[in-house]
Amino acid sequence: MKTKSMTGFGKAQRVLADKSISVEIKSVNHRYFDCAAHMPRILNFFEEDAKKTIGKHISRGKIDLYIRLDLLEAQGSEVVIDHPLLKSYLTAFETLQEEYHLTGISAVTDVSKIPDVLTVRSAEADENELREQLLPVLEEALTVYDSMRAAEGIRLAEDCLYKLDEIEGAVEKIERLVPETLSAYRERLEGKIREVLADRQIDEARILTEVAIFSDKIAVDEEMVRLRSHIAQFRTLLTESNVPIGKKLDFLIQEMNREINTTGSKCNHIEITKLVVEVKSIIEKIREQIQNIE
Repeated sequence: MKTKSMTGFGKAQRVLADKSISVEIKSVNHRYFDCAAHMPRILNFFEEDAKKTIGKHISRGKIDLYIRLDLLEAQGSEVVIDHPLLKSYLTAFETLQEEYHLTGISAVTDVSKIPDVLTVRSAEADENELREQLLPVLEEALTVYDSMRAAEGIRLAEDCLYKLDEIEGAVEKIERLVPETLSAYRERLEGKIREVLADRQIDEARILTEVAIFSDKIAVDEEMVRLRSHIAQFRTLLTESNVPIGKKLDFLIQEMNREINTTGSKCNHIEITKLVVEVKSIIEKIREQIQNIE
């Protein structure tokens, strides 16, 4: 069974000699593929690669990707002194001392507090090396994520298959009740004619004609055949398809709803009406479930 849910979560972490990488993926249902990446600026170069990798596993859904990078040791960072800026500040301070008799700045800690005099410059990251380190962690998170989606997909498929069996049971009952509807109509028609004509002879040909016309009006053979066909296609997609099926299932459920609505409008029979309402309720439950199927 290949059905997969669009809802899932996966996490992986790997600790290397100089860094720790953590990747989390979570998703909910969505009509299209929508992936949002949340990662440090130093990893911005990896965003497109990450989305392409995720796209190989997921065709649609709203996905949030979180990547955390923790450096375990300094990566060639250094403190840089802006000497020209510092000299300008000191010259200005001397002028203030002379003109306004202010106390001067002499301590190193005081100088370090001057804005932009001291800055930290990090070494350039090796993007190729980082990419090679990030991809395996992302793939590992995706494996966990896919396992969860597959498990949820099996549950969804089993529930839908059970509900399809319920619909087929109702269809069988409707098919048995239609002839009863026709027989009851003939009895009512004959009764009304006898009441009107009293002792006069009843025109059997006329009755047969009226019954035939009524039979055409309430005939739901075509609707039942199409409904059974849709159910069979639905079941095949759930159990045998190796590609995303959510959109196809959504189309089939609309067609199933159309056929049962037509059946309800044709058959003016209390038991059939109850069955139609029951089938529509089941179809709506299936529709809710397949909104989560990829």
